[in-house]
Amino acid sequence: MRVILPLLFATLPLGAADPLEELSLTKLEQRLTGIDAELEQLASASFQGGVGPLGFRSATHDTSDEEEWIRVDFSQEEIIDEIILVPTLWRDTKSGFRADAFPLEFRILAGTEHDPEGAVLARFTSADQLVPRTAPLIIPCPDTTASWVKIHATKLSPRAWDGLYILQLSEILVFSGEENVALQQTVTSSSPDQYHGPARDKRFLVDGFVPYLMDAAQGEQSLAFVSQSKEFDKPTLSFDLGSPQLLNRIQLHATDLSDTVPQTAAVDFGIPRHLIIEGSLKSDFSDAVMLTEYRMESIYDTGPIIIRRFPETECQFVRLVAVEPYNPERSMAPGAQLGFAEIEIFSRGRNVALGIMPQSDLKVVSPERSLSAVTDGRNLYGQIIPIRQWMGELARRHELEVERPLVVAALDREHAEQKALVNRLAWLVAFLTGGIILIVLVDRIIRLRHVGRIRERLAADLHDELGANLHTIGLLSDLAAESGDSPEQLATFHRRIRSETERSGLAVRHCTDMLEAVGVSADFEEDMRRASRRIMSRLENEIKVEGIEHIDALNRRTRYDLFLFYKECLVNISRHAGASKFTTHLKAEKRMIRLVISDDGHGIMNSTKNGVPSSLRRRARILKGKVRVDSPESGGTRVTLELPTRKFRLKKG
Repeated sequence: MRVILPLLFATLPLGAADPLEELSLTKLEQRLTGIDAELEQLASASFQGGVGPLGFRSATHDTSDEEEWIRVDFSQEEIIDEIILVPTLWRDTKSGFRADAFPLEFRILAGTEHDPEGAVLARFTSADQLVPRTAPLIIPCPDTTASWVKIHATKLSPRAWDGLYILQLSEILVFSGEENVALQQTVTSSSPDQYHGPARDKRFLVDGFVPYLMDAAQGEQSLAFVSQSKEFDKPTLSFDLGSPQLLNRIQLHATDLSDTVPQTAAVDFGIPRHLIIEGSLKSDFSDAVMLTEYRMESIYDTGPIIIRRFPETECQFVRLVAVEPYNPERSMAPGAQLGFAEIEIFSRGRNVALGIMPQSDLKVVSPERSLSAVTDGRNLYGQIIPIRQWMGELARRHELEVERPLVVAALDREHAEQKALVNRLAWLVAFLTGGIILIVLVDRIIRLRHVGRIRERLAADLHDELGANLHTIGLLSDLAAESGDSPEQLATFHRRIRSETERSGLAVRHCTDMLEAVGVSADFEEDMRRASRRIMSRLENEIKVEGIEHIDALNRRTRYDLFLFYKECLVNISRHAGASKFTTHLKAEKRMIRLVISDDGHGIMNSTKNGVPSSLRRRARILKGKVRVDSPESGGTRVTLELPTRKFRLKKG
């Protein structure tokens, strides 16, 4: 038997936390897939049409705060485990089927003859949101001993057609295992009998008829057995169960004609007006006993499944005798007919007639409606399942169909939030992309402007240097022309012109090197050696570099400024030191860079302020380093630059 899960969503109290809010998008999608998969395995809520029992209706009231109760008394004490309330259904022209006057607040009580007050098994309020519904309501009550069950309504709902408040139910089922112990038991209510009317009698609460057609999800369609007409006879069907069985219940499934619209015959087609079910241990029924009987005294005494319980009786043979068979007055072929979709005979909850071919002298109307159809376990919709399982599947379907739109709505919210998040991320990516592009452009512009300033400065220096030198050369040339009679003066002027020419050439080479230094290569040591060869080509030199990897880790601008500082030192030596050789020692460490340049000349102290040339001070200030100039004991001049590296670790280009 299926285990019916509790009402997690349909009965969620108002204001309670929504459990769906705790689920991720993946969990919600999995939950929706699980709901759809489970719905495919559940019976469908197909509703019967035509005339049949409607159930019970109480007296009417003007307000909802009125009390009504219904009590079912069993013939003996029973151990019950489940109570099922089936609502009376009404067709709403706008929303379809829904429960009519199902109680809004009520409690379920059960007791015994010695316990007239009973105990409350379940209590429901408006916050449980039991309506709207069309499905049965399942109330578990495991291992409860009771001889009566009572439904006590404390808040009523209005009936559809006039808005008056009543208590209305279609069926009450009380299960002990697979047996509905409330079937055809005594019913009492708080309303006087005159309020019920012939169609709303309280006995219809336990007649076994529900407003649904058994439409299981499994099994293939089977057409019902229908016999040909036979006049002045009592049609019979007999079953040989193969061995003696303890029988206690029979279920007769009516011929279902709902596949035609409108129906081609009445809903009671083929059902005898008076049917006797006999049991026997002998095949000739010489020891037959009547197990139960069925009488159709009004149009309200029939339905899709006729259920009769009887005291447990040992039988091997069962016979159905249509004492008053179905005989429509307006039939094209008048006479007795018999028709059933299925006949189930139960022994302790098991259908022992399943697959057994019944015996009868009746002739079928067509091969498709043979006698084998009454024991094949199927009806027009598919598999026939136990009543309790059927009610449970309908209740479970209701729970899932209530939950499903909530899950879909939660998924829609999650998708909307994700879409909004994606949009925000898209805007953020666009903003960051634009920012990066802007930064690159700004950096490019800054670098170009910086290069432009360097080029402009060097061009100005070149202009000033060359302008002065050329002016000097011009004056000396004029003086040399005027001193043509004095070879000694002429030689002096020529030497000075030669000196100024060399100086101008040196200045041009220096400025050209400065312009090219904007594109300092990756090999800093080689750049130093190349600059030494250009500027100090006549002097012996020694260059020693340690920790070049720390130099390479500097950003481009810092390496460029360090290179300019070095070249400025070489220019100063070439101009002022009068040296024959010089040495360079560059030592780079993780935290400090030290550059030492020494020469053997007569010194440059006379051309400096406080011992440090202004050009070297300016370069050291740009590098944020410290520079000093001193004269070692061995003579000459020594320039020392020290600068920290922590500010220049990251490369910026």
